Amino acid sequence: MTIDSKNKTAWSRRDVLVLGAGLGAGLAAGLTSTGAFAQAQAKEQGGPLPKELRLDYAYYSPTSLVLRRFGWLEEDLRKDGVDVRWVLSAGSNRALEYLNAGSIDIGSTAGLAALLARANGNPIRAPYIFSRPEWTALVVRPDSGIRSLADLKGRKIAATKGTDPYLFLLRALHTVGLKRGDIEHVALQHADGRAALEQGRVDAWAGLDPLMAASELDAGSRLLYRNVGFNTYGFLNVREEFLGRHPQVVRRVIAAYERARAWTQANPSEAARILSEEAKVSLPVALLQVKLRTDFSRPLPSDEHVKALQAAAPILSAEQLVKPGADLNRAIADLVDTRFSAGLIKA
Repeated sequence: MTIDSKNKTAWSRRDVLVLGAGLGAGLAAGLTSTGAFAQAQAKEQGGPLPKELRLDYAYYSPTSLVLRRFGWLEEDLRKDGVDVRWVLSAGSNRALEYLNAGSIDIGSTAGLAALLARANGNPIRAPYIFSRPEWTALVVRPDSGIRSLADLKGRKIAATKGTDPYLFLLRALHTVGLKRGDIEHVALQHADGRAALEQGRVDAWAGLDPLMAASELDAGSRLLYRNVGFNTYGFLNVREEFLGRHPQVVRRVIAAYERARAWTQANPSEAARILSEEAKVSLPVALLQVKLRTDFSRPLPSDEHVKALQAAAPILSAEQLVKPGADLNRAIADLVDTRFSAGLIKA
């Protein structure tokens, strides 16, 4: 039985299959940019356009998969001689590593993971919210005797360091008076964490979709604890240096993401099919992720996202993940750009 702090609901495979009965209709026009105008603006505001734009795609961001599949960004930038290179991010930790190393210019991560990176010196800003994915749950095997968070004391728990599932695990433990030292943390990338859980090598796993949905529907795993209130959203992060030099390119990326978001909202079943093909998961798993557990409604960074980070930030200090005395409120202000996308996003 799923324990959901907001809505105590258990979803069966049949429930999800029923959801896929009808396809969403209509294609949203989205937002596009005129190449010549954007070229002129970029020269005025940030110098010449780059020869190449490097950005990531991720299975926890269905809109990135839609955007990559249809090539809308390539179509827009090609007329100005800008190539687009896509890099797969297996988790927030990988995207943040790529951003910090300058391997990509724009990367998608969880909000609290981005804050942790920013507070520890990774120079990124977040001018866009790609969605609120599902990565706020702890998973156990169907035959597990673990029934509550308190039962996790002394247990082996898999989680990917530097990601929101890992930080969610720490926040969840704190709700019952436990800390990181009270469990045996097994550092594994998300897919390996799922495998370790299902093979019985760990007792629980801090997961994310689509891997978590696949473990539920395909292996019968159950959510021990879910708390959507701990979700810190999905941030599209840009290296500060790139944002300063090429603001108009970033605007065009956001416009393309908006087109993909509008299409996804109008065609959720078709977006789920793309996710299924890209992530190699079943269509019911993809439908569960896209239709039921991903919120695409709030793309403009706002006070809502700032407050979510402010509520989550104390775990970073409590577990000594940032330097003593780190000014997390300043880091939040430096990270969440609430003004850059104004005017680009339709109400």
